[in-house]
Amino acid sequence: MSTSKESLLPYANLYRSTVSRKWFKLACVLIVASFLLLALFYNRDLEGSQTGWQTTTSPAEGSLLELELHSPVHEEEPEPQKQNAVVEQEQDSLDPLVVLKGAPTTHFRDNLRPDVKYISSWPDAGWTNDVMTYANLIYLGLITERVPILPMFYPSHIGYDKQPIAFSDVFDIDRMRKSIGKPIVEWKDVKDPKSEALDTLGCWNIWETVQNQSPEPRHSNSLAHLKLDISYTKTPDWVKSFRQWPHDTHTSFWTLARFAFPETRDSNLVTPRPSPNNQVSLPPDDHLLCFDYLYYVCADQPFEWDTDYSPSWRYVARYMYWTSSLQNLADQYVRRTFGVAYSDPTPPYITVHVRHGDFANNCILDYKIPVEDCFAKIPVYARRVEEVKAEILEKRGIVVNHVIMTSDERDEGWWKEVEEQGWLAVDHSQTKELYGDWYPILIDAVIQSGGVGFVGTYGSTMSILAKRRVMEWHDGASRMVRWGTPNADDH
Repeated sequence: MSTSKESLLPYANLYRSTVSRKWFKLACVLIVASFLLLALFYNRDLEGSQTGWQTTTSPAEGSLLELELHSPVHEEEPEPQKQNAVVEQEQDSLDPLVVLKGAPTTHFRDNLRPDVKYISSWPDAGWTNDVMTYANLIYLGLITERVPILPMFYPSHIGYDKQPIAFSDVFDIDRMRKSIGKPIVEWKDVKDPKSEALDTLGCWNIWETVQNQSPEPRHSNSLAHLKLDISYTKTPDWVKSFRQWPHDTHTSFWTLARFAFPETRDSNLVTPRPSPNNQVSLPPDDHLLCFDYLYYVCADQPFEWDTDYSPSWRYVARYMYWTSSLQNLADQYVRRTFGVAYSDPTPPYITVHVRHGDFANNCILDYKIPVEDCFAKIPVYARRVEEVKAEILEKRGIVVNHVIMTSDERDEGWWKEVEEQGWLAVDHSQTKELYGDWYPILIDAVIQSGGVGFVGTYGSTMSILAKRRVMEWHDGASRMVRWGTPNADDH
């Protein structure tokens, strides 16, 4: 069948039109794709510059931490207002008012929230030991998910005719709350310190269980100050950790933690001891769990505060920083001792703490040797000071020329030997008059913790805490001097 040119013309025109449209569409697709690719690469470069993306190091050369830090983050960063709101919310969650009904009340129970559980105990061991007791209390609160309520510090070491001092007047409790991440309150937040109302409370009696010298709970003068009338329930015999050692009085954290929960609590209830004032017999309170004495508590072994694993140190006491006012006051004493001008920096120093005092009883009763042969001599401490100086120089490149001696020793001849070493003593001649009876020991403790090195007395809890603070807070060096025989510290 033949076809004329005229008959094919419409099809030719249609073909050309179709081809033109196809090329036009293809061109449009290519243009759009080009813009999309450009936009993609631009966005990636922009994100890389915003998030610190680094391409100078290959994944094989960079560490996993570096890759995590420099990988692009595609989530939107929170707005500043949102960030501030989150911080404020975290801070508010640690405020005492969040875990209490409000301001201090006449009766403590009126201020406890029904949806919050609490824990408390009472001090009676000298100031440094009470610091350890409160750290034990806070740690026990952490593992039982209870809010610790801290009493004041009571002057058992300087005489009960002196006034107590609040925990928050010594330690920065707000900083500690933030560091630990849990609320901590003081009894003065809960009950009005001026209240004369006597409150009854049921608590557990540990002391009668762990020792056989006194068939009663541990006494504490804090109860009269807090206006608390306690009915005690004796803990079972298995609370004592080392029953093979009759003279050891320790229990353990997780042993006591069991009493925060109903199975152990309910199955160990016995007839309570009537309260001393109102003669009321009460079972141990579950809302406010309380124990008579928490100094002798450990995780694994007795007197473990000087071990690297000590949970009370690792999770609590390391965060017990001094208040800024107390820190500044102690720094003034250091500078005055060294004769440093106000405009000059405080030089690095080593503190020595020599405890004698009541340790003399150990010399006579336990070691059965004269005191003069029992305590380490000044040259023994001097040898340890030189070791600390050498370690600081090697580890940190710091030359230490200043040494401060702190001690309860009163013998003038002994202090003359200290002076002959070129060591200095803090002048406390006016401290009590200017600041109060608490401040000589508080200032000494802050000074001990502020040096780059420390030399202490073996077995002294004040030395143990000073050593740990210097090591933890200042990456310092330390030694502990042994005593009990003339050559006890030979090495």
